[in-house]
Amino acid sequence: MDLEEKLRLVLRPPTEEVVTGDELRELFATKSHPTHYIGFEISGFLHLGTLIISGNKVRDLISAGVKTKVFLADWHSVINNKLGGDWEKIGAACDYYKEAFQAYAPGVEVITGSELYHGNDDYWKDIIRFGKHVTLNRASRTLTIMGRTMKDALDVSSYLYPSMQSVDIHYLKADIAHAGIDQRKVHMLAREVYPALGWEPPVALHHHILLGLEKPAASGLDEDAKADVVISAKMSKSKPRTAIFIHDSAESIQEKLARAWCPEASAELNPVLELVKYIVFHDFKEFVVERPSRFGGPVTFSSYEEVERAYVGRQLHPADLKKATATYVDKVVAPLRSRFEGHKKKLEELMRE
Repeated sequence: MDLEEKLRLVLRPPTEEVVTGDELRELFATKSHPTHYIGFEISGFLHLGTLIISGNKVRDLISAGVKTKVFLADWHSVINNKLGGDWEKIGAACDYYKEAFQAYAPGVEVITGSELYHGNDDYWKDIIRFGKHVTLNRASRTLTIMGRTMKDALDVSSYLYPSMQSVDIHYLKADIAHAGIDQRKVHMLAREVYPALGWEPPVALHHHILLGLEKPAASGLDEDAKADVVISAKMSKSKPRTAIFIHDSAESIQEKLARAWCPEASAELNPVLELVKYIVFHDFKEFVVERPSRFGGPVTFSSYEEVERAYVGRQLHPADLKKATATYVDKVVAPLRSRFEGHKKKLEELMRE
C-alpha cells in the first residue's frame, strides 16, 4: 500500500483532527508499521460512540499497516469512580471490553493498566518527572478529559490522571496517540512536556464525538462554545435513552431513533445525520431509503453529501431518514448483539450489586 492510501485511511471520517499532518506523513514515510494506542475507561455497556466510532478508526489504522493497541484503563476508571470505583467489578468488565474490541477490530492488541504498571517502578518515577513540568492550574484545565471541571469537588487522585494518561503514551510505545476530540487537551499537554523529558512527542489523532440522540442546547453559540456543548452532549452510558448500545434489539433501535432529535431541513447538530455520516457510510457504499410511492418511492444515495443535500432541501423527510438509519445501524449492531448477550447479563449483575 502506498503512502497516500495509508494517509487516506487514517484521515477519513471519523477522524476530525491530526496534530500534525506533516508529522503523520513523516511517520509513515519512515516507519512501515507505526505504533498506536487508544485508551478507555471501564464504565459499563458499550455503545456506538465507544466501540463502533473508535473501532472503525482502529480498523482503518490496521488496514494502513499500523500496530494498534487498545488500553483498558482500569486504574483511571477507579480514579474516576467508574462502576463505583470497585476494582473487582472493573476487572470483570475488562473481559467484556477486551473481547468486544478484538471481535470488532481483529488484530488489535489489548492491554490493561494493571498489566502495564505491574512491577514497573520506572513508570511511577516518570509520573513524578512529568508532573514536575505541570502546574496544578494546568492539570485542572485538563480535567475535562475525565468529564470533570474545575468547579467539581475532586479528590487528590484526580490530579494524577492527566500525568498518568500522558505517560501511558510513552510506556505503550505509541507513535500515534488516538482518542476522541474531547481528549485533545491531554495530548497537547503530552506533546508540550515530552521534549523536556527527552521523549519524542506523539502524533495526536482525534476522532469525532458522536452526539447523543437528544436535542443539544447549542443554538446561537459561537464555535468555541458550541464545541464544548457538543462534547457535553455526546452519546453516553449515563443517558441510556439517548444512546444506542451494541446489545439493543432492532425494535429498541427503531424506537430510540423514532424519538431522536432530527430538526427538519437542518444538518447542524443533527444526531441522525451523524449516524449516516459516521456509521452508515463508513461500512456501506449505498444508503437506501424505503418509502411509499406517494412520498417519492425508494431512493438510493451513494454518499453522505447526497443525503445531507436532500435532507436540507426538504426532499427527505425526518421520519423516512430515521427509519432507514435504524435499519442500517441494526445491520452493524446485530452480529455484536448476538455475540455478547452473555456478557450483557453478567454486566447487568455486576452493576446491580
